[in-house]
Amino acid sequence: MKVSLKACDVVIFGGVGDLAMRKLLPALYHLDMDGLLAPTTRVVGASRRDMSNKEYQDKVREALDEFVPSSVGDEKTWPRFKERLSYVTVDAQQESDFSRLNDHNIGGEDRDVVFYLATSPDLFGSICSSLAVHGLNAPRMRVVLEKPLGRDLMSSRAINDEVMKNFTEQQAFRIDHYLGKETVQNLLAIRFGNTLFEPLWDSAHIDNVQITVSETVGVEGRWGYYDKAGAMRDMVQNHLIQLLCLVAMEPPGRMDADSVRDEKIKVLKALRPITGANAYTKTVRGQYAKGMINGKEVMGYFDDEDSNPDSRTETFVALRADIDNWRWAGVPFYLRTGKRLGQRYSEIVIQYKAVPHSIFSDESNRQLQRNQLIIRLQPEEKISLTVMNKVPGASEGMNLQPVDLNLSLTEAFNNRRSPEAYERLLLDVMRNDATLFMRYDEVEAAWKWVDGIMSAWSQTSERPKEYASGSWGPAASMALPIKDGRNWHDY
Repeated sequence: MKVSLKACDVVIFGGVGDLAMRKLLPALYHLDMDGLLAPTTRVVGASRRDMSNKEYQDKVREALDEFVPSSVGDEKTWPRFKERLSYVTVDAQQESDFSRLNDHNIGGEDRDVVFYLATSPDLFGSICSSLAVHGLNAPRMRVVLEKPLGRDLMSSRAINDEVMKNFTEQQAFRIDHYLGKETVQNLLAIRFGNTLFEPLWDSAHIDNVQITVSETVGVEGRWGYYDKAGAMRDMVQNHLIQLLCLVAMEPPGRMDADSVRDEKIKVLKALRPITGANAYTKTVRGQYAKGMINGKEVMGYFDDEDSNPDSRTETFVALRADIDNWRWAGVPFYLRTGKRLGQRYSEIVIQYKAVPHSIFSDESNRQLQRNQLIIRLQPEEKISLTVMNKVPGASEGMNLQPVDLNLSLTEAFNNRRSPEAYERLLLDVMRNDATLFMRYDEVEAAWKWVDGIMSAWSQTSERPKEYASGSWGPAASMALPIKDGRNWHDY
């Protein structure tokens, strides 16, 4: 990453909130530590809470001590970062409060400005309107929209329309932090920077694709919020669909924002709708119950004191997606995500087809496995390719065994620190590079596909299937690929 070429004001609405303290400010601190912020770049927290600059700096210091262990005792970066920090009291619903941003000289001296909206999406429209009233929507000013962007196509469109009244599409950066992960970006490098994989990246060679985002945590006291979202809105509509697009897209003509996003929208438009009765053969939804994770008993979804036992909100989703185009015809994409599962990880598995004819003995044939390309996103970032290899030794004959060719990004680059997703994405906003951000039509196409599934679910009295915490979801989800003669990668 190169240094941002121009000084910038980064204004965080919701500047004392959880997202700002856990992710955004640590990310900006790391960018400063790595020398990637211009010397006069400023970081401004904004919320309705009354607070002095010093109080805000102290609060940020506490957050860094908790979430950035390397910052403890840091006598080099912290003094510099502290000088960047200031605070403005702004009630997002009070248009007159936004004059305080002008008083703070936000955007002065023709500086670029990034307004990061780490607030409820319900406030996006009013914030953008108030910014425009006070002249804070010039072309050099950009707005970052944090997910979730609506609850469905209609609400998402309403939010986008409000934002677009005051900012252009080129100024709007709709963020999905998964796209900032190093291994997600490496997916593009693997496909389009090597001659090895792209010629084999189609239905003639790939049997199926699996994308899993598994969490061990539950709703953790956020029952009221989560129950209005659920796994489909919270994870599938953005994270998993974006990963699917990067796996399935055609090679763009060049590596720029619109070229990449043009190819992603083609994938979304080629997704076969899952509606009506298809939703019951192509999808599985579940809710977690009590169970054991890492030897500790954990509560079920309805054990939260704020829970409603009549809720049908899903904490787990598994589905089969099909892409109706020449490259992917007949190749199922299995998507799976859930809370309180047996292990925390995110990965993409490219399962290649079997060799057309085996020349080996029966014993070797029993050991013969298909090639797999596994892209692990978290907790560790690595890429592995499973190939068949002869077991060493003269007495072994032609006994074959699968071997993993592993690429650990940390080891390959001499244990260089891998930046957090928000670091890359914040720097891209400051550079005005929208390649890893979603365009208006992408968001709409994703919601249109997801709405069809959720509409079908709403037409039935069937509840989500219960699964024990610490398991891999409802038994029906295991059967989803089995019906097609396949299995999940971890089974």
